[in-house]
Amino acid sequence: MKDKLLNLAFRYGAVVVIIGVIAFFSFRLPYFFTYGNLTDILGSITIVTFVAIGVTLSLVVDGFDLSVGSTVSLTTVGAASLMIWYEQPLWVVIIVPLILGAIIGLVNAFLIVKLRIPDLLATLAVMYIVGGIHKTYAAGYTIYNHMEFPDGTKAPGEMSAAFLQLGQGKWFGIPISAVLLIIAVALVHIFLTRTKYGRQMYVTGGNEEAARLSGIKVKKVRTLAYVASGVFAAIGGIIYASRVGSGQIDAGSPLLMESVAAVFVGFSVFGAGKPNVIGTFIGSVLIGVLVNGLTMMNLQYFTHDIVKGIVLVLALAVTFYVLNRSRT
Repeated sequence: MKDKLLNLAFRYGAVVVIIGVIAFFSFRLPYFFTYGNLTDILGSITIVTFVAIGVTLSLVVDGFDLSVGSTVSLTTVGAASLMIWYEQPLWVVIIVPLILGAIIGLVNAFLIVKLRIPDLLATLAVMYIVGGIHKTYAAGYTIYNHMEFPDGTKAPGEMSAAFLQLGQGKWFGIPISAVLLIIAVALVHIFLTRTKYGRQMYVTGGNEEAARLSGIKVKKVRTLAYVASGVFAAIGGIIYASRVGSGQIDAGSPLLMESVAAVFVGFSVFGAGKPNVIGTFIGSVLIGVLVNGLTMMNLQYFTHDIVKGIVLVLALAVTFYVLNRSRT
């Protein structure tokens, strides 16, 4: 009976917790379970979930990308500066940050795959380098419309309405960024579970040597995983700049740990026991619901991390306890 209960908690615990948390907040807060608030929750988790998708892909190949937060910061500042400092068209403002994210992924892959530096150490170093680059580039300033430079001149440009629509616009009350997120989650899920290349990523992460012996180009697979991680972090950075209407330095710093929490909570969703994008999305929803409900209850913001940490510990405890028992 104990094992059955643990397995049930492992498979459906995260979903049950989400339902329970929503029920609790709906009972306590009359305006919580409304269409407007639920769509706001979905919009609020968009950026961190895009970042978490990248982390998920790196974990699938048995890696770990710590540089995603700095990538968000760099691409947020880069997108804002292209529009405000240099008055570039929308397609440039979107394409250049994506290229920057891919380059950061390639640097990570070179250090990890070619030089054989451990993932955590390599991406930690890149995190500091990219963080320093974006602060140096912005000279420590937030980039905003017609900002004034130290010499007294002003930036010529401003955020275009079309760009702001990405982070602030809505379709039928649903944030456009949330619609894009749902499409991305669906596509990545199909890629990982229904395509040859997605299965190769899981095989590579499960046993690299066995994958190599079976003919999988392991180095190429791991490289593409880190490039994809950088690109998804860049998408998060673009949406961040669009949502706040400026380029804020260190914008991505808090997103790293939130994205990691979402990914590991997702390990326990439907008993997956491994990184998966549906679980990551549900983990983000759980964290988003908690933060939204606690905010509506007027709890101090610094208590939110305690609650998120407790949720993560419980999810990990159940996940790894059940996995370890199944192996013995």
